[in-house]
Amino acid sequence: MSNASQGGGGFGPPQPVPGHGYPQSGPSYPAAPPVAPGYATPAQPNNSMGTTGLVLGIIGLVCSLTFFLWFFGVVLGILAIVFGAVGRGKAKRGEATNKGAATAGLVCGIVATVVLPLLGLVAFATFVGSANTF
Repeated sequence: MSNASQGGGGFGPPQPVPGHGYPQSGPSYPAAPPVAPGYATPAQPNNSMGTTGLVLGIIGLVCSLTFFLWFFGVVLGILAIVFGAVGRGKAKRGEATNKGAATAGLVCGIVATVVLPLLGLVAFATFVGSANTF
């Protein structure tokens, strides 16, 4: 068939033939059933605080072990303590499910903030003390 027999007259784009082509609207689906009164959908656990505490604690440990980045390790350790404590609180209230990760972040933060800088200070004092004896 040519454009002229389809009603196009030979000029411009062909005109649609009734009954051919795509439907004007898609199929309609039934709506979701309403939630029964008194029942709510369970809330998703919010594990972001505990996970953030764990990540900051690990990075703080690594930074505290290096000589030039110990200050960043202390700062990240403090942040890990805060986020880990908040994450543990959420886990105790049932708002989160990662109490172990939050606890690990809290412990890593304490080690990065307190223990490793103290060990570094003791090692530095030992080194300086031994250098003065010669």
